[in-house]
Amino acid sequence: MKILSVFNNEVLILALISWLLAQILKVPIGYVQTQQWNWSLLLEPGGMPSSHAALVTAATHAIGLWQGFDSALFGFAFVITMIVVYDATGIRWQAGKHAEVINRMIQELAAGHPLKGQELREVLGHTPLEALAGVLLGLFVSQIGWMLVN
Repeated sequence: MKILSVFNNEVLILALISWLLAQILKVPIGYVQTQQWNWSLLLEPGGMPSSHAALVTAATHAIGLWQGFDSALFGFAFVITMIVVYDATGIRWQAGKHAEVINRMIQELAAGHPLKGQELREVLGHTPLEALAGVLLGLFVSQIGWMLVN
């Protein structure tokens, strides 16, 4: 069956492995930072390392390795990677900062005037270091995967 050929797609497999490793690594890294196990980090955005950056970087690097770094597909993938990393470190990071301020305002208002409100998620994006860690993880996984296959 043609649909099962997706399991032979090295680019996709390496990208997904990078994403999964990044999500798994968030749990022990979170423990080191807080001294508490937080298993919900397996499914949450934000944190160290960036799974978004790991995913797109691994895919882009693998495309370069398999299709050539001079291919149009690599060029397109590189542009998408730039957008994802910029979004993770810029726009989503700022949205998280806005959520922090809004949550603090709600807490201050609630102290004098009980309000029922849902706190906003504050960890939406990544610091540049978190994104860099994701990029490096993606490069590492795709390079090792390519070396194992070739």
